[in-house]
Amino acid sequence: MTQMMQAAVWTGTDTIDVRDIVRPEPAAGEVLVRVEHVGICGTDLAIMHGAHPRAQAGLVPGHEIVGVVAAATADGPPVGARVVSEPLITCGECRACRTGSSHVCKNLGLFGIDAAGGLADYVALPAASLHVVPGHVPALQAVLVEPLAVAVHAVDMAGLSEGDTVAVFGGGPIGILVAMVARQAGARAVVIAEPNDWRRKVAADLGFVAVDGAEALRAELFDLTDGEGADVTFDAAGHPSITTALTEVTRVLGRIVIVAVHKKPAEVDLRAVCFKEQSLVGVRVYTHADVQRAVELLAGDLDLSTLPVASYPLSAVEDAFHAAADGGGALKVLVSPGGAA
Repeated sequence: MTQMMQAAVWTGTDTIDVRDIVRPEPAAGEVLVRVEHVGICGTDLAIMHGAHPRAQAGLVPGHEIVGVVAAATADGPPVGARVVSEPLITCGECRACRTGSSHVCKNLGLFGIDAAGGLADYVALPAASLHVVPGHVPALQAVLVEPLAVAVHAVDMAGLSEGDTVAVFGGGPIGILVAMVARQAGARAVVIAEPNDWRRKVAADLGFVAVDGAEALRAELFDLTDGEGADVTFDAAGHPSITTALTEVTRVLGRIVIVAVHKKPAEVDLRAVCFKEQSLVGVRVYTHADVQRAVELLAGDLDLSTLPVASYPLSAVEDAFHAAADGGGALKVLVSPGGAA
């Protein structure tokens, strides 16, 4: 007998409907997960607005997923285990996949974009893509593993050393998580540039120096470093207004890490990159090890409980998208089919 479930289905530009659809039957090697929470990120907003090039109408979005295994496979997590999803879909054939770097697969896809995602009561996911979350980690923090893994990967790619001074452009979810992971990795000071008053307050409440704009960031960094600049600068803003400042606020032989995805080519002072022998590094998503490290950080002493989070039931998914687009009152907006704590 066919079993049904509720899901949020994106049907076209700025339209998403909650409806009954057939509950997925896991294929070989897949696990059925009862969804607890799904985070909404910028990619989901692009899908909602019809601006994502791969998303097709009829899609169930959502790739930041935490849930409980409802039906297991022999080599996967057991029924009842809380799991987070590593939502990457790779081809296994391109050079990156063949050489152990499948996170930059030439044909990279994601659940929630190229296949059904988590904005539903249940989702079927490959067992190999799931990470078990220790029982003491609340679902409301576990749902942050996927964006946290982005931050883990960015900090790892930066080659950050203990005692470094760090600059972060952008105080949104990724920027804040990058700052937290950098501090966890031993940064002596982290300065965040963020134009939004409320987000600056969130950053300050978390113990970071938060300023409004590139010039204020430069002044703060130069005061901290006797005029040298940041050892590592992260672009978590992805806005053309800040790209010319990246080289300026970064010291000689410093590192610049591009975390945000820019919508179009941006102006960067490549002469400064040469004259200051700076390293310019791009990062994309995360590796399997980064996701596991994110789980370990949550299970350890990285406390994300103070991050402002707002949760909406599946029936209010449109309100959740509006709240995420607004960007005020919650650093992260969740849709919670399972409503777990």
